[in-house]
Amino acid sequence: MTVKAKKIIVDMGMAIFIVLSFIRWEGNPLFHIIVGTACTAFLILHILLHRKWLVAQTKKFFRGKASIKVTRLYVIDMLLLVTWSISIMMGFLAIQPYLIESESVLWLGRIHGLTARLGAVLVIVHFLQHLKQIRSYFRSSAKASQ
Repeated sequence: MTVKAKKIIVDMGMAIFIVLSFIRWEGNPLFHIIVGTACTAFLILHILLHRKWLVAQTKKFFRGKASIKVTRLYVIDMLLLVTWSISIMMGFLAIQPYLIESESVLWLGRIHGLTARLGAVLVIVHFLQHLKQIRSYFRSSAKASQ
C-alpha cells in the first residue's frame, strides 16, 4: 500500500470516527469512549504520516517562504493538532468522573465538547482541502484495476 493510500485512509477514518463520536448513547458512554479513542489513534497516525511535511512546512512558514495554498493546509493542520490535543486531554480527564457521575468536573466535559466540535469542523475543512487529491487517487486506482 502506498503512502498516499495510507494518508487517504487515515483522513477518511478520522472523518468517519468523528461523525460517530457525536452519537450519544444515554446511560452508556462506552461507545463514545471507544470511538474517541479510535479518533485519537487516527490523529496520531495522521501526524506520523505527515511528520516530514509538517517539519518542512514549519520551516517554510516561519521563514515566510510558504505558498498561500500550503500555508492554508499548514494552518488547518496546526489548528487540528491544538484543538484535538485539548479535546483528547479533556476527554480522558473527564472519563472517570463522568463514569461515577461527579458534577465537580462539568467544565472538563464542556471544554471537551467545544474543542471536539471545533476539531470536527477543522477535519471537514481538512478533508475538503484534499478532496481533489482523493478523487484523483480513486480515479487512477480505478483505471489501474481495469
